Amino acid sequence: MKTILNIKIDKEMKDEAKKIADAMGIPLGTITNILLRQFIRDKEINVSLAYKPSTRLVDSIKEADMEYKKGTMKKHKSASELFKALSI
Repeated sequence: MKTILNIKIDKEMKDEAKKIADAMGIPLGTITNILLRQFIRDKEINVSLAYKPSTRLVDSIKEADMEYKKGTMKKHKSASELFKALSI
């Protein structure tokens, strides 16, 4: 037997969640049911946020990759030598 669950949620959050659910072809109610079933089964809340690296990190990785490919990357023989070069 199905029942109605009324919850208060920020309108912008609901609209964004509905937009994503619609793009995935899944009704928002189905997503809510999936989350509740998982909560009941596991008796815990798991929150996972997809990691999106910052622009600065992406730029640093690209710079390091270019240095590596050019052969200009600084190499250290030991961790202590690396720490000394980094002043730590």
